[in-house]
Amino acid sequence: MGSEIEEFEDPKLSSEALENNRASSSKEGKGKWLWEKVKYQLVEYHTLPNYLRDNEFILGHYRSEWPLKQVLLSMFTIHNETLNVWTHLIGFFLFLSLTIYTANKVPEVVDLHALQHFPDVLKKADLHKLHEEFMTCLPSLPNMPDLNRLREELKMSLTSIDLLPSLSGWHVMELLKNCLPQRFSHGNQTDVCVLQRSMKEDVANIIAPLMIRPITRWPFFAFLGGAMFCLLTSSACHLLSCHSELMSYIMLRMDYAGIAALISTSFYPLVYYSFMCNPFLCALYMGCITLLGIATVLVSLIPVFQNPEYRIVRVSLFLGMGLSGILPVMHKLILFSDQPEALHTTGYEILMGLLYGVGALVYATRIPERWLPGKFDIAGHSHQLFHVLVVAGAYTHYRAGLVYLQWRDLAGC
Repeated sequence: MGSEIEEFEDPKLSSEALENNRASSSKEGKGKWLWEKVKYQLVEYHTLPNYLRDNEFILGHYRSEWPLKQVLLSMFTIHNETLNVWTHLIGFFLFLSLTIYTANKVPEVVDLHALQHFPDVLKKADLHKLHEEFMTCLPSLPNMPDLNRLREELKMSLTSIDLLPSLSGWHVMELLKNCLPQRFSHGNQTDVCVLQRSMKEDVANIIAPLMIRPITRWPFFAFLGGAMFCLLTSSACHLLSCHSELMSYIMLRMDYAGIAALISTSFYPLVYYSFMCNPFLCALYMGCITLLGIATVLVSLIPVFQNPEYRIVRVSLFLGMGLSGILPVMHKLILFSDQPEALHTTGYEILMGLLYGVGALVYATRIPERWLPGKFDIAGHSHQLFHVLVVAGAYTHYRAGLVYLQWRDLAGC
């Protein structure tokens, strides 16, 4: 009888134990799921560790000490750093595209394929008169290297409409500038050059780009590299700093180094192309801004530099770097006051300075979130506005760099 009872009770006990195990496992799984969900929830400012507290006017939507995998995935989720990451990441890809585009557009000494359009322009002219007036004009030009060779090539080009590709850009531009607008004396008569103004512009626009010998591009590409480094490190800093205190320390120093690199390399096109004909001034200005950038990076390595109370000091340091550019800009205007390119580039540089300056002011004063704390946690706070203004300022300087390249390609020293 006892054995029967045992046989009867064993399955019941086993099924109860199994049910209990299942309930326990289910509870454990549910608890683990809830813990994971809570663990990666966004938190408020007052719960952050000290190293993540930077802006008390942004009250919520913080990530705090997440694992690296979750941190990386968070670039595709909404939190108070999402737009900080993407504004500069998109800016990085913008400047990467501009770098590739500019590298592929470096003018060559001669583009033989483009020469096929030249005969269409010259068809409008009386080639016999054009040939005579070119030959009349040439002796009045200053002595240029290979002047005799230039004369022979012009004879051949104007008679056969097959421009030889050995003329240098400055020869052609000098010829078009000094010859075509000039009046010539034939006996007691004075006639204007046979080409109409619009045609002269067509000839200049076609010939000059084909014949230029481009100057070095490294200062311009140094600026583009500095801009990309700044934008990428900034984006990485805003994405990864919430991982740990060590990661925050490393990424913030990289961010400061990127800002210093952007400011320093922004001077390179301005200084090099403005003073390329005066090596001493060129080396002096470029050396000073490079040393200033290195000094700024070294100062930013001091741990106390990151404390929120030193926000104004940080801004002032980088702002001082930018303001040091006033001296070479003023010097450029004094030397090239008669050059429209100098005024054109200065306009771009003033606009760039205004964009950077307004961005630094917004960053330092934490406007607009200080007026309505918690209302701009996700979008519209000062750091995001600062990022947008930095990208706009850097693009403005890119436009100035294109003017510098065109100017020096055509004018040389």
